[in-house]
Amino acid sequence: MSRVDYDLTKIDGIVFDVDGVLSPSTVPMGEDGKPTRMANLKDGYALQHAVKRGLKIAIITGADTPSIVSRYNMLGINDVYIKASRKLPILKQWITANGLTRERVAYVGDDIPDFECMRHVGLSVAPADAAPEIRDMAVYVSPVVGGYGVARDIIEMVMKARGMWMSTADAFGW
Repeated sequence: MSRVDYDLTKIDGIVFDVDGVLSPSTVPMGEDGKPTRMANLKDGYALQHAVKRGLKIAIITGADTPSIVSRYNMLGINDVYIKASRKLPILKQWITANGLTRERVAYVGDDIPDFECMRHVGLSVAPADAAPEIRDMAVYVSPVVGGYGVARDIIEMVMKARGMWMSTADAFGW
């Protein structure tokens, strides 16, 4: 049985924020003043596996960091949106372009800029260390803090519910 109060077999697409979700909320600053983000390898495995199995995956972030696009493109994610000052219009366009409905999408966010998107989808997910307003409105609050496996947590549960986790030979490689 799932820890999530939602029918995970309905989820066809998952959208992720970056800072505080796919990377920790605290990031080191480079000499140029730009943040240097970390990436969780278990999240990376789950993301690329989900793409290979046909789940729609997108990244929407306010960050202006081209390395984010490179990182997630390497994992097979083509829908990576950076410099998103307002995320909801991008989310709505992505849902329509991928032939999805709101109920079939999960959004993982951690702070106020994610609020509108999380209200718009069927399954809103927050990491354990999300802002209180986000944790309070999320359908599922992961026991994992941002940057340390939140993507793996939700992807693994969705794929298990759909019979897609470790179910084909491609699961055992990158």
